[in-house]
Formats: sequence, C-alpha cells, structure tokens
Amino acid sequence: MTPTFRSQLFIDGQYVPAASGRTFPVINPANNQMLVEVAEAGSEDVDRAVAAARRAFDEGQWPKMKTAERAKRLRRFAELLVKHAPELEQIESLDVGKPVKESGGHDIPRAAHNFSFFADALSQWAQDAHWGEARSLGQDVTLLSVTLRQPLGVAGIIIPWNSPMMLGTWKLAPCLAVGCTAVLKPSELAPLSLMKLGEIAQEAELPPGVLNVLSGYGEVGAALTTHPGVDAISFTGGVATGKRVMRAAAETLKRISLELGGKSPNIVFADANLELAVTGAVRAIFRSQGQSCVAGSRLLLQETIYDRFMERFLAAVAQLKVGDPLDPTTDFGPLISLQHRERVEGFVRSGLEEGAQLLVGGTRPSDPVLQRGNYLLPTVFEGVTNAMRICREEIFGPVLVVQRFRDEDEAIRLANDTTYGLAGFLWTQDINRALRVASAVKAGMVWVNSFFLRDLRTPFGGARESGIGREGGRYSLEFYTEPKFVCVPY
Repeated sequence: MTPTFRSQLFIDGQYVPAASGRTFPVINPANNQMLVEVAEAGSEDVDRAVAAARRAFDEGQWPKMKTAERAKRLRRFAELLVKHAPELEQIESLDVGKPVKESGGHDIPRAAHNFSFFADALSQWAQDAHWGEARSLGQDVTLLSVTLRQPLGVAGIIIPWNSPMMLGTWKLAPCLAVGCTAVLKPSELAPLSLMKLGEIAQEAELPPGVLNVLSGYGEVGAALTTHPGVDAISFTGGVATGKRVMRAAAETLKRISLELGGKSPNIVFADANLELAVTGAVRAIFRSQGQSCVAGSRLLLQETIYDRFMERFLAAVAQLKVGDPLDPTTDFGPLISLQHRERVEGFVRSGLEEGAQLLVGGTRPSDPVLQRGNYLLPTVFEGVTNAMRICREEIFGPVLVVQRFRDEDEAIRLANDTTYGLAGFLWTQDINRALRVASAVKAGMVWVNSFFLRDLRTPFGGARESGIGREGGRYSLEFYTEPKFVCVPY
C-alpha cells in the first residue's frame, strides 16, 4: 500500500493552507528522504483554529449533545481508525521510524481502543458524575446538593514525535467525549498520522471546529499555551519544555496536565523468572529504539545473578533485527532525526569519558543501506555510577546502563536516586517483596513482572520532574470537566 499524506492544516472542518503560505519538509528517518512538504502553522493559524474551536464549543451542539450521541460518534471514530489502520500504520512507521510490527501491532490498534474505551467510559461516568443528596441543616432548612460535571471548553493538546497516534488519541478521546473541543498540535518531526485525523473527523461527522490539527514548530505550542481562548493544555514532552508550558499557562491560569520525561529503574531480584525478566528488560529499553518516556533505561541487577542475567540479556539483544521499519520482521528502526542521533551519540561519548564500560553498540550499522538513515545500534554500558550523566539524564534513545545491587535496601536507594519519577519495573516471585518495593519506589507507575501492560482505567503519569497530573479513565474525564456545586434549599 502506498499511503496518502495530508499536507494542510485542519481548521473548522476543512483542510486549508497556512495563512503565511509557508511549508516545511517531513523527513523519513530510515533514509533521510523527504516524505512530503506540509503547511507550517503560525500564530495567525492558532487564532483561526482557536476561534473555530470556541464557536463549536460556545455556540455549537457538541457540548450540548446527549451523551449517547457523542459516544456513538466516538465509537464511529474508533471504527474508522480500524478501517484505515493499514494506511495509518504505514504512515506512522515512515514518519517516526518505528517498526511496523509496533505501529501496526500496538499503536494504531491502541488509538482505536482509546476512542472506544472513552466512549464506553463516558456512558458510565455520565451517570456517576451527576448526583444529588438531600442534607438537613436544622429544623427549618433542608438542602438538595447537586454536583454537576460540565465540559471545560477548548483544550490545547501538544504531542511529541515518538508515538503520535497513540498519545494523540489518548488525550483527544476523553477531551471530545465530555464535550470539549480541541486544537491538536503534533510534533514537527512526525505530524503525518495525526494530520490524517481530519479525514476521519469528517467521515465520523464531527461538527466543524470540534477537532482542529495544526502542524508547525514551537511557535504554535507557545501560542496555544498563552492564548486566552484556550482553557486547558495537555502536554507530553521533555522536562524543559514542560516547565516553559507551565510558566506560560500561568499567565491565563489554564488547567494543565504535564507528562514529561523519565529515567526509569528496572529492578531484577535473584528470585525472578530470568526468562521473563530478560525479555521484559530488552523490550523496556529497546522498544521504539528507547524513544519512550517509560523506557526502563536503568537496569539494576542483584549481584548474585548479575553474570547469568547479562549473558542471556546480551544474547537476546544480539538477536534484535535492525532494519527497514516497513519490513514486518524488523525489531529495531532508526532514531527520529540526524540531530537526535548526534545527541544520543554525545551521551555515548560522555559515558566512555566518565569511565563506563561499553559492552555492545554505541556505533552506527555497517550496512550501507542503513547508513542512509538515523540508525544507532542497541547500546549497553556497565560499570556505571549514579554520578555519571548517562545514569542521571534522560537520553531518550537505545542506551541502557546496568548496575549491581546487594539487597533490597540498596536497590531502592539506587532506584530513587534520580530527579525523575515516571515509572519503575521490578521482577521477583516474592509477592511481599514486590509490594514493599513497589511502594518504596518513587514513581507514578510501577509494573511487577511485566512491561507496560495498560488497563486504560488506571492513572497514567509521574511524580517529581516527570510531570503533574494523571490521565486515564475518570482522571482524564475529570481533567476536561469542571465540577459545579448547585444548592437548592427547600
């Protein structure tokens, strides 16, 4: 299949060029060839998109629509994502560089599930979110107290480049479900799959202005965070940018949700099922070429199993097939851009300079075909300390650091010696230890004997510099709504 790219902005139900007429190239990271030129939005386009979203919210039927009808359209949206999945998975792999077995086997199906899940969640939550109680304040006064949940308004949704469809729909589905309207800003490095959502919105018969999609650079995100017509910002990305978003949103006191970076510990105890733990550890760091906020980038091994585990682990890494993302047998694709690869290579040099031992990787492939792209081989360091940059900073690439620990206390100390707090992983067959360590690790999410299994009802988000707020299930629905107390004495 040869996919068809959308190259224009989607505003008020129509694809339109940027007001300035400017465009920018979108590059295939597997060969650094241009895929297409797309419209470069600016502040004037943000004004147009926000105005359309405001009309759809303030004057349109979307927020006033019956819950069952909105849910019906969201389910239709999910069906259309499934219908268009073969094309969307190709676009995602071409644009991001992730293997098609990941985009087609996980990300696009998950995007459809995001919409169907929140359609169902809305139907149940709508019943629970409107309730009343009669309370007596004395002999003469009785109150009927009612709490309403009403849609917040216009949301600005800013998405990174590593998993555009999965993350974009994860935020968009609950936003639309409760009756809000949205201006969605994908990354300039990988905008193409989200730009196709305009087509699906038209086919699903979403009213004009309910969904708007703007491709462009940081100017777009900055304009959204300061725009007085935007009521909330949901942002996923790096810590430095997240702090700028928070400062900018404070000027108009916007509601914000920030899901930022991580340096997640992956702790393997001596009693773990080593086969499961090795498989999980490989996936935790090398899935999406390590370009994942929840990547298990710090592997902590109990010293009594260190050698046995590493022998199996390195053998499993050697089996990863590095290749064309569109090849269904490929396990490991390119990094997103030349610049990002150079950044990751800078961390590799830093690790060597600080005395860490490079076990595998750290170099580009020798295959001349792969040399055209932004490939960097899976990389593993040992002999590291928490004082090293490669242990402290988020690399967002295929670089793993491995450390030894003696006992449970030392494992927890090493795990928590970070400014981040997004995720943690631990492997043990002792349920008491699992619960103790999961409680002690300072992270918003901890997986036991598993990697990134998701029940969409559960809270997703991090502690400390990994973010503010939670998304998922009722947490997402609450973010996009305003609770209102109504008091009726009688």
